[in-house]
Amino acid sequence: MAKSILRSGSRRTGRMGSRKSSRRIPKGVIHVQASFNNTIVTVTDVRGRVISWSSAGTCGFSGTRRGTPFAAQTAAGNAIRAVADQGMQRAEVMIKGPGLGRDAALRAIRRSGILLSFVRDVTPMPHNGCRPPKKRRV
Repeated sequence: MAKSILRSGSRRTGRMGSRKSSRRIPKGVIHVQASFNNTIVTVTDVRGRVISWSSAGTCGFSGTRRGTPFAAQTAAGNAIRAVADQGMQRAEVMIKGPGLGRDAALRAIRRSGILLSFVRDVTPMPHNGCRPPKKRRV
């Protein structure tokens, strides 16, 4: 007969209350992913754990309006408003993608009052990687 495994505690005996509001983050990383169809803004701490995020779609924009600069500006403002309450003063910005919301999101981040240590473009660029598909014959 198999031995029963002793459990030292259940799941619920851990922390109590909301953890999100109690964390103080002095420095973080803001990731902006701007595609042609949407703009996603994610705020993480320096270790990469997500604190807050927002996108043009979650801000109520739909269809082709999600790719507009105004939608990106709104998404960046929403994501940063949550972390400003948690005490973030300094941030690094990583921008990825070719979309229209790149500059608008960066402008919204600058206006929020968070000091930016640097802004880096991390768009992936192929060094002539994949072979393109064969020519289309009609």
